[in-house]
Amino acid sequence: MVTAASANAAIDRLASRDVDLVVLDLVMPGLNGMAVLNAIKERKQTTPVIVLSGVTDVGARVEALDRGAVDVVSKPFSLTELMARVRRNVGAARAPADDGFLEVAGIRLDVGRRRATFRARSAALTERELSLLAHLMRRAGQVCHKEELLHDVWHLDFDPGSNVVEVCVGRLRAKLGQDIPVETLRGVGYGLYEDA
Repeated sequence: MVTAASANAAIDRLASRDVDLVVLDLVMPGLNGMAVLNAIKERKQTTPVIVLSGVTDVGARVEALDRGAVDVVSKPFSLTELMARVRRNVGAARAPADDGFLEVAGIRLDVGRRRATFRARSAALTERELSLLAHLMRRAGQVCHKEELLHDVWHLDFDPGSNVVEVCVGRLRAKLGQDIPVETLRGVGYGLYEDA
């Protein structure tokens, strides 16, 4: 276990060590925890981050998730619950990578390299974009409700009242083309269809 008393110390330690998981408090001396999330994202590190937040504002929790956190735990919290979340995320991070390919509706997803190709366009994907696209591809031809996507891709058991799913779908369309066969089902969710 490695600890850091400030955001700057955390950024330095994460640059010089491989860690399995980061438990990050948003309130830290000096820079705040969002600066640490930004540093992890800029370095393209895939270390899972669980954020501890005393902030009751849903927007701040959603911002942490958008910046790459895999989970947000509100203070005060149960240590037993936090440890369960740590075990779940460390287990997922240590799981053997699915180095295979998914191919559906003209989209080819190289899971190991985190690249997607549709027609002549190929793009590198963020972890969240990869998870969302893989989920839609595995459920091709079916409706994926927004609540399901929030739970399975963002690990949220509530609707944060924001448009995180819409934004991520928008980024996929920007990278792969507006004509990718991901259909928006207004007020319901999304689906990936051969003839979308």
